[in-house]
Amino acid sequence: MTDKLTLDFCDVHIYENYMVVTIKTGVNITITHNKVLTNIANTYFSNKQFVYITHRVNSYSVDPAVYKEVAKVKNLSGFCVVSQNYMAKSTAQIEKLFLDKPFEIFDMLPEAITWANSIL
Repeated sequence: MTDKLTLDFCDVHIYENYMVVTIKTGVNITITHNKVLTNIANTYFSNKQFVYITHRVNSYSVDPAVYKEVAKVKNLSGFCVVSQNYMAKSTAQIEKLFLDKPFEIFDMLPEAITWANSIL
């Protein structure tokens, strides 16, 4: 299964076991955005475990309160950040503290996909 959804704040690619989300430049991800993404996850992964991969090719921010909501997604098996940008990776290290789920940081998307498939 591969579907692509284009929203006003991001692009979402849905695969069998994971979703890859690319947030658009300048967006501040809030709980409202998270609800939209959670609804997408519930639609595509309603009865199965999945991994959320954020492909950080653009600069954007995330309200830390979002991670409390993300942690409530029962079928979320893992979360990972893909970026080659030092600042994005540093920010991800801090974000990791807010999420009580497996959380990894990768340089390249294929590494993240391999990890996602390995934990499911």
